[in-house]
Amino acid sequence: IYVGQLKYSVFLLIYLSLGEIVVNEVNFVRKCISTENNQEGLWGKLICTNFKVSFIPQDTSPKQSTLSHLLLGEHDIPLTCLEQVVTVNDTKGKKKVLGSNQKLKFNPTELILYCKDLRVIRFCFDEAGPESARKVCLAIAHYSHPADLQLLFGFEYQGRRYHESKVNGSTPRGLQTPIFDRSSDWDREIKRTNASEWRVCSINQNYAVSSSLPEHIVVPSSLTDQDLVQYASSFTDGRIPMWCWSHSNGSALVRMSSLTDPLQQKKTEQKIFAAITKSHPQRNEPFRSDLDKSLPSILDIQSAFVKLRQICILDPFEESEERWLSTIENSRWLEYVRAFLKHSAEMVYHLEGGNSSVILQEEEDRDLNCVVSALMQLMLDPRYRSLIGFQSLVQKEWVMAGHRFLDRCNHLKKNDKEESPLFLLFLDCVWQMMNQYPAAFEFTETYLTVLSDSMWIPLFSTFLFNSSKQRAQHLMDFAKHKAIPQGEDQVVYFPPVWEWSQQFSTKDQTLFNNPMYVGKGAACVQNGEVKTFKRKPKAYSSTLRGPPTNLRNGVKGGEETLTRRSSLANELKSELTPVKDESPSERFFKDWFSRPADLQGLLIPLLMPSHMAFWKLFFLRWVPEACISKGGPVTTYHKLSQLVDEIEILQSQLRQYKGTSPGNTPLTSSGGNPTDQRRMYFQASSPDDPSTPPEYLTSSFPFTPTGNLSRRTVQGTPISKFLNGARIWLSTETLANDTV
Repeated sequence: IYVGQLKYSVFLLIYLSLGEIVVNEVNFVRKCISTENNQEGLWGKLICTNFKVSFIPQDTSPKQSTLSHLLLGEHDIPLTCLEQVVTVNDTKGKKKVLGSNQKLKFNPTELILYCKDLRVIRFCFDEAGPESARKVCLAIAHYSHPADLQLLFGFEYQGRRYHESKVNGSTPRGLQTPIFDRSSDWDREIKRTNASEWRVCSINQNYAVSSSLPEHIVVPSSLTDQDLVQYASSFTDGRIPMWCWSHSNGSALVRMSSLTDPLQQKKTEQKIFAAITKSHPQRNEPFRSDLDKSLPSILDIQSAFVKLRQICILDPFEESEERWLSTIENSRWLEYVRAFLKHSAEMVYHLEGGNSSVILQEEEDRDLNCVVSALMQLMLDPRYRSLIGFQSLVQKEWVMAGHRFLDRCNHLKKNDKEESPLFLLFLDCVWQMMNQYPAAFEFTETYLTVLSDSMWIPLFSTFLFNSSKQRAQHLMDFAKHKAIPQGEDQVVYFPPVWEWSQQFSTKDQTLFNNPMYVGKGAACVQNGEVKTFKRKPKAYSSTLRGPPTNLRNGVKGGEETLTRRSSLANELKSELTPVKDESPSERFFKDWFSRPADLQGLLIPLLMPSHMAFWKLFFLRWVPEACISKGGPVTTYHKLSQLVDEIEILQSQLRQYKGTSPGNTPLTSSGGNPTDQRRMYFQASSPDDPSTPPEYLTSSFPFTPTGNLSRRTVQGTPISKFLNGARIWLSTETLANDTV
């Protein structure tokens, strides 16, 4: 514990992680909360460590957030989360963006931190020592631009953590999520999907063939290792076609890079395609999709995100409200989200409806392919809509497939041209599906948001490396440097992000659980018997049925149901066939949308532009004006959680009651207090207690808007009216007087 003293003899504490040291600090700092009179804010100490920027308030402020991070305080920012460090001198009218090893020729009166999670934090040095303020600004800029990957704090932290566990004799818990760094993980996936014509291949052992592929990949059984080694030289970085998933009809999803040798291209393609055709039970030829020609580039996606970020952090926020929806549309972010979902749905048709294997091709097979292959499997396989299944999907299609997280996240801030939020785009696509089918996913948007935030905490191996080879090389050097014996499991001392207990308590992790989830593990009670939901057999009808009056396809909102059911077919019509007759793909989608969705079967999102929603919890959670006090989706989540918790209590009592009957064995819990084992954050209250929402609930729950770049008012204008699609724009003055 590091102790610093502020005026009035008040002691402020900063809790340091293993290996964390204080680099610089300054007292008498004001963290700005409001700009209206430039006087409101929190007074305290600003500290720079080798891990984070930490602000320690002098007075304890009322806590608005309920999600407590075990490694970060409420006002802490990891250094890797910093996008820009800007210093300002108001008296001289100077402003400077600080980088590593730069000089600062003026004493700053303000420090503005632009964060990659869309926070904007401002500190004022009105009463701080000018030299101390300058030094802490330079320290923050320097340590947020590490010269080498191993200078990131995670290497120091995990090394100390490993040795402490050896001294204390503690051992980490087994990880449920498969990492796909061994052949057994791939074998299980082959057996689970009944991919009998595919096998695990280890020709890339020690990364002999490709520097970006994992050591174990799945390939057609008809191809020998010798053939694969020969073909690898024709592909970019040796990335030969790699199996992702197999359908029950025998069709397979395959991804590969582009062929680089024009002379061998046709010959190699024929042999590869012949092997994939041979793996199909009906010997159907595969369908190939060139994603570089079909989808936006990584530069387009980065450009759209930069525009969107500017819109979300614009200050003052209320001045842009009347043009809000049009500016969001002009950023093209939602257009790109829709494009990826649409293309993934089209590929799903070829795989499921067309009974053909699908080959996703991209020049390097490390960016767009990751998004589309993962989205396709999310639509096709209910396993990946569970929490553990989704984590295994990310591990398989992003981490082990060699997505360049180090470059795309720009952790070292060396090359802005390589930066692109592909993973955030994917999470937004997942959220769009969750928003349309709220009962089909075991996890919540809080989980997706926390997963995105974890990219900026450099303590886990998941988001730090460009490839498995780079990870192995750095961890080998790290092991030597930290004196870790050779052969120790790497996960022991540099775990993936899926070990959530390092970041959140068991209670906080319950916020990841969706109370509406209808999955194979979800239980229900019928006629006093505890039963589980079963997946319905698929049967495609050639006739259309009338829509039910309420919820269709698990989609929220019952209006315009007929239009929505045929929306994808209409959208695809002009692109898939030039003739007026209904094409097979149109019939497939029309038939699917005519039936109630099987939440444990194929899920196809609605894809008209009007169906794309703005992910408000993620993009607007730090904006006080957009925050609805005691309102928003969290109120629904709160009530549902209480109901689910009450049902689980009643089920437990029912099992105990049935256990006393002749011939029945009572079902006992695995130990401990049943109250401690509830899986929902909000627990059911006594029937006598009034069911009122907690005081701290806001639409940004469980995140807090406190501490963002200040706005003109704390409550702000009710922007939710515009976000909900209001067509009549009221003036700012009218809205300012509106108390709703």
